[in-house]
Amino acid sequence: MNKAEVINYVEENFVEKKEFPVFKAGDTITVHYKIKEGNKERTQNFQGVVLQLSGKGATKTFTIRKISGNIGVERIIPIFSPFIEKIVVNKRGVVRRARIFYLRKLRGKKARIKEERM
Repeated sequence: MNKAEVINYVEENFVEKKEFPVFKAGDTITVHYKIKEGNKERTQNFQGVVLQLSGKGATKTFTIRKISGNIGVERIIPIFSPFIEKIVVNKRGVVRRARIFYLRKLRGKKARIKEERM
């Protein structure tokens, strides 16, 4: 077995895969994230705009950004993290790029993303 075959075997048999809705850059999502504090466990909701999706398979991650008290907060989350309870897509955004890092420089109304019409 070569390296790629071993990685595929481990991903198929040991990585727990959950079903999440399909989302892309520009979408506004809410991630329900489990946080352990001592022996207590609680769920924290992190709602923001998806800046990028990167990687594939078990190493796939996404970056999500929100503004909290005039400060931009970004979080990189692995899709197959055991701490994610669920992901809810709030709005579908229309952007022309797969990575929308230009959003970091924008403030206020300029940082809005056009919503996809159904």
